[in-house]
Amino acid sequence: MKALVIGAGPAGLMAAEALADAGHAVTVAEAKPSPARKFLMAGKSGLNVTKDEGAEAFAAQFDTDWLAPQLRAFGPEQVKAFCEGLGQPVFTGSSGRVFPVAMKGSPLLRAWLARLAGKGVQLRTRWRWTGFAGDALRFDTPEGPQAFRPAVTVLALGGASWPRLGSDAAWLPWLREKGVEITDFAPANMGFQMGWSAHMARHFGQPVKGACLIAGARRLRGEFVLSERGLEGGGIYALSRDLRLGAPLALDLFPDLTPEALAARITRLKPGETAANKLRKLGLAPAAVALVQELARPLPADLAALLKHLPLPHLGPRPLEEAISSAGGIARSALTEALELRALPGVFAAGEMLDWEAPTGGYLLTASWATGLHAGRQAAKSLIQN
Repeated sequence: MKALVIGAGPAGLMAAEALADAGHAVTVAEAKPSPARKFLMAGKSGLNVTKDEGAEAFAAQFDTDWLAPQLRAFGPEQVKAFCEGLGQPVFTGSSGRVFPVAMKGSPLLRAWLARLAGKGVQLRTRWRWTGFAGDALRFDTPEGPQAFRPAVTVLALGGASWPRLGSDAAWLPWLREKGVEITDFAPANMGFQMGWSAHMARHFGQPVKGACLIAGARRLRGEFVLSERGLEGGGIYALSRDLRLGAPLALDLFPDLTPEALAARITRLKPGETAANKLRKLGLAPAAVALVQELARPLPADLAALLKHLPLPHLGPRPLEEAISSAGGIARSALTEALELRALPGVFAAGEMLDWEAPTGGYLLTASWATGLHAGRQAAKSLIQN
């Protein structure tokens, strides 16, 4: 076996294609019965492949700058060309997010797998990596246990979120035993738990729109959803890193009004109105009314101040296995510029198993493709040099 890629998600398949394009025979080992399960699940509600924005603005969304070279080589424009090269035209939505016209991930994946097969890439499903046996890689396969010593290996095993789809971080202790520095995993792009009273149950599933979320010094217009588990949705996910690191969460329910203008509007309400009627007449939707009453009962005398800065005392992030993605992974210091593991020459790594974090909106998928491409190309160069 000359070149082995472990993991058939976006990063692994991109690494395999880079190796095949360089003329090398490639085997892709996938533990699940079929490839790219998380990719397909993410595309069920519309596959967001990237964000249509400049390279600098795109790279600024990541919590680290060391991915910038890979993102410049394979950023939003390259992602769009990649999809269209697979016969999947794309369009840009009003938010700048880019989607295939077909919306789902399955047509793109089918076309990509067919192209990879045409290039000689061998996909082996139900091949579960089980660690090392000396300098060999052990696998449980349908044919029984096997061990391989490929000339180069690309690890693209995902992070630690959505373990039922394959990203279970089972690899973490095996690499640590080999001396690879790994930052502990934490949930990213996740919801936050709330200690709701029974009165909130009828509002579960309802969105809160038009508000501004405040996390410490950051302010963000975004929608979120009240759920039995707490607060979820795009607005919360976009601030999840700040909140996980301890920033307090608050809500400005009237971001287009100054405190003085809102106070003037409140004084025009009829005296004696119930709290719920007051909030409704100010223009708040039922879910927002319920949220205010849940968190501030009775209403304070300075209602305007409360509605401009309503504290949301959450109980911490939802568990890692529920998160859209994970923070942490193989540390930058453990990698060369080629994404080769310093402790394991000939072994490269890519995708969400690396220590980087980004919001949803196409950033996660683009970075997985970009790092997979870079690791595959560098692994191919290593084969030529050695």
